[in-house]
Amino acid sequence: MLSPTPLSLEQCVEVLKAAGEPTRLRLIALLSQGDLTVSEMTEVLGQSQPRISRHLKLLGEAGLVERYQEGAWAYFRRTREGLRARLVQQALDAASPLDPHLARDAERLRTVKQARASRAEAYFSANAGRWNDLRQMHVSDERVELEILKLIGRTPFDGLLDLGTGTGRMLELLAGSYRRAIGIDSSRDMLAIARAQLDDAGITHASVRQGDIFNLPLDRESFDVVTIHQVLHFLHDPLPAIREAARMLRPGGRVIIVDFAPHDHEELRVEHAHARLGFSQAQVADWLEQCGLTVEHMVDLPADSSENRTLTVTLWLARDPRLLIASDDSNSGLTFSNTGTT
Repeated sequence: MLSPTPLSLEQCVEVLKAAGEPTRLRLIALLSQGDLTVSEMTEVLGQSQPRISRHLKLLGEAGLVERYQEGAWAYFRRTREGLRARLVQQALDAASPLDPHLARDAERLRTVKQARASRAEAYFSANAGRWNDLRQMHVSDERVELEILKLIGRTPFDGLLDLGTGTGRMLELLAGSYRRAIGIDSSRDMLAIARAQLDDAGITHASVRQGDIFNLPLDRESFDVVTIHQVLHFLHDPLPAIREAARMLRPGGRVIIVDFAPHDHEELRVEHAHARLGFSQAQVADWLEQCGLTVEHMVDLPADSSENRTLTVTLWLARDPRLLIASDDSNSGLTFSNTGTT
């Protein structure tokens, strides 16, 4: 991978000026602990919303924070990539956590996150019975997750994208494997649960955002692994979602799909909004191949009939066959090979 272009002296000064004000440095410290709304930051810092917004605008112009929309709400996240982020991280590393301002901010942030968790728990409790009924119909989540970990392997990777992230379980399960991760979901209620789960697990290198999995608000070829866990059966036409997932993969990247094998539980259409009653191995494999991916593994996890479980869970692992080749000449950049072989 090529090294980033060094910042000019003027750019370094721009970054230092943007971060070199107490409130703005406190905002960066807060956003290091997860994505927040303006109202949440206002509550933590005890300052007016217009004042916080002005500081965020300056930080955004300096490339230190990013803004994204989730329905009527706007969330902010700290930029973590590049030399600008690295320069500011040095300032945060030098700051004492016992500083009274930072310590008070951390305490107030815990209160904000507890309120967020309470709202998420209320929604989860209202729907838990429906979800638990479905879980009783298939192999245990623990067994499915063990199979996912086996397919992922032990080698760390850079970027994870979880489509239809729901409660963010995949972000939590794979947290020890990736350097950064994004979960996408269309439901703000589910995203509230996911944020609360990530907060509770202390996972700060993953974030979630509202989005359309058919039209992702992300740069193509940005992720090493894309997971689509129990999502396709909600879609009348899953192929466009798989195609969008493939578009997100870097050369050599992998897609893992987890869903149900074909079944005849018509009641799931009404009770759980399932649009499709499972998929055969061949059907999903064909979709993956149509998207230019090579299917490497397909695994069925049958239900244990002795426990009155009747749904089989299937996992598909496919890979982008291109290889990313880094030239020895740093001025020549990167080239792609479509052969899939060395």
